[in-house]
Amino acid sequence: MTGGDRRLEAGPAAYPRALAVGLGLRPDLPTERILAALAEAFPGHRIACLATLDRRAGEPGPRAAAAVLGVPLYGYSVERLARVPVPNPSERVAAALGIPGVAEAAALLAGTGPVVVPRQVAGGVVVAATAAHG
Repeated sequence: MTGGDRRLEAGPAAYPRALAVGLGLRPDLPTERILAALAEAFPGHRIACLATLDRRAGEPGPRAAAAVLGVPLYGYSVERLARVPVPNPSERVAAALGIPGVAEAAALLAGTGPVVVPRQVAGGVVVAATAAHG
């Protein structure tokens, strides 16, 4: 994992029981890589939903990952993600899409409260998390 080791350690009471996980994905990323990244970044934690850029949400990899996990997958437009202030803007995303970030913004839209796991790269997948609704 890069970007510092910010994984949630299994079990602390300070973290939410379930996570809304935002994903920053390259096109056509295989399901197995997405699931491996989630397992690396969030060991022992329940993922309640996945969220990403709308065009990635329509791809087979993220759709299958959500199906394997048995959770909904939310896709947000660039315009909607652009309106979300993120704590850790990405220069790469700003250059590519003209917005501050995807993973943190998608997690903030799909979940509740502040980012509890800041943007990080796990297995080539950018992940971030907030507490899930409910």
